[in-house]
Amino acid sequence: MLVPYGQPSHRTLELDPGAEVRLTMCEYAISADARLGVSRIEIDRQGPSYTVDTLRELRRRAPDEELVLLIGGDQAAALSAWRDPEEILSLAALGVAERDEWRREELVERLGTLCDPERIEFFDMPRIEVSSTLVRARAAAGQPIRYLVPDKVANFIGAQSLYDASAAVGAQ
Repeated sequence: MLVPYGQPSHRTLELDPGAEVRLTMCEYAISADARLGVSRIEIDRQGPSYTVDTLRELRRRAPDEELVLLIGGDQAAALSAWRDPEEILSLAALGVAERDEWRREELVERLGTLCDPERIEFFDMPRIEVSSTLVRARAAAGQPIRYLVPDKVANFIGAQSLYDASAAVGAQ
């Protein structure tokens, strides 16, 4: 389940298109895969979005479901600075995608003070260094974002001129 944030608690994004537009992009991104869904849980909640609040609500709605929070290695490394990291890790296991600057061993060591390493699962997949920051920067610079996001998302970004991206789609 993709959960676009409502009101970020820790930063302001330049050229943020707004919560409803982020929701639409998530819906486009998963539209071809019936195994995935999108939730408005953070968009509909008032005030800043905190992962721990979202996980509490998801647990309340589905107490018997296994929750796995998928994050990048950079965010895993910073997890101790999040609001209530111990509770986050009690509510959900972690699925972590390594990044060049954060490798498995370093992350296990860093997270070991917060949770049992058995609750951390690393993605067994080729690492692709794509981030939302990279996509926004390329779109803002008029560079192609095709293959970095699903075609429906790239087309939407271009059609809506998000991030000053009117020329950022297609086979450039």
